[in-house]
Amino acid sequence: MTVTRGDSGNARYTYRLRLSSTAERALLAEWDRCRWVWNQCVAEARAAARAREKIGPAKLDKMLTGWRADMAWLRRGASVPQQQIIRDFGRSRAKAIKDIQNRVPVWQRAGMPRFKKRDLAAPTLNYTRRGFGLRGGRLHLAGGIAARVVWSRDLPAEPSSVRVHRDILGHWYASFVVPTQVAPLPTTGRVIGIDWGVTEIAATTSDAHDLPHAEHGKKAAGRLAYCQRMMARRRAPKGKAQSKGYRKAQRQAARAHKKVARQRQEDARKWAKNVVRDHDAVAVEDFKPRSLAKSTMARKAADAAIGAAKRELINMAGKHGRDLRLVHPAHTTMDCGQCGARAKHALPLSERTYTCTVCGHVAPRDKNSAHVMLVRAGLAPAGADRRRPPGTPSPEAA
Repeated sequence: MTVTRGDSGNARYTYRLRLSSTAERALLAEWDRCRWVWNQCVAEARAAARAREKIGPAKLDKMLTGWRADMAWLRRGASVPQQQIIRDFGRSRAKAIKDIQNRVPVWQRAGMPRFKKRDLAAPTLNYTRRGFGLRGGRLHLAGGIAARVVWSRDLPAEPSSVRVHRDILGHWYASFVVPTQVAPLPTTGRVIGIDWGVTEIAATTSDAHDLPHAEHGKKAAGRLAYCQRMMARRRAPKGKAQSKGYRKAQRQAARAHKKVARQRQEDARKWAKNVVRDHDAVAVEDFKPRSLAKSTMARKAADAAIGAAKRELINMAGKHGRDLRLVHPAHTTMDCGQCGARAKHALPLSERTYTCTVCGHVAPRDKNSAHVMLVRAGLAPAGADRRRPPGTPSPEAA
């Protein structure tokens, strides 16, 4: 089971589904109808753009009513997932337009919705409260589809919606949206600062809570390379359908990827639980891992999965009502965690020890940055950001 918390006060609880062959065929038929609706929305939006007309979800809803009236095979499906895929299309298109208007860089911009191809798009169906029900431990969807849910944990509240989707391995999941439930932990009176890195995924002000780099991706690289070579040998020429052997190798590669992702998630979740349980307040570097994507450390940074660890920490702090403060990462490696003095030049990545030229403080680079997080977040009672001890000369006088 996977739990994901969002900013809207809701949490997602994801469970594995066990489907009969009849239920799976019904879900795939439902997805074919929803995929057709999505593709029609893309076509209508492009035609409206060429004609310089505006088109929104309300207009597309009226079109859906006409499509269902004209086509019996579309009418055989439930209306709830078809309406929800129009909502998804509207949100996706609105985000792409907003990114263009805000002049977001192309490599960060959300692209315009595209056609969903049958063999490439993963089945995803969304149901609101009137489109599903839970009875006898089973999930009943509109259209008479029933699925057995693997209840690894009870839902904390009544779900408001559910997303049914299938991954590349053919496993089906149900993701329920429920209101966030806070489970407070006993107070400890301790605080912690966290700095993200590559040698260690997380360096903290407490040596017992550092998160080492397990290198799960590096350990699985041999198996993954073998599967990818098998895919390359079995790949069909362009324009021809892929063989069963190619799809088998593709599933094996996906299985290797998923195992690594689960290992990273498990390590991050256990570490986040320990940090949140032992500290009342957490100061975290608001680091964007995407900044390392084009650096020489891209592969090792990707294997570290800093984003997954940060996400699990935020989710765990929200679940247990802890005070988590995100700190801007600018100049955190140049500031002294003791006196607040800032170095004149940025430290090269090869220099792993920070030495303050003002107060003489010497500490590992990442540990010093973790202390800077505490000071900037206002959690360090003995110091303040950009302050020097009395009687200490300024950097210009040194």
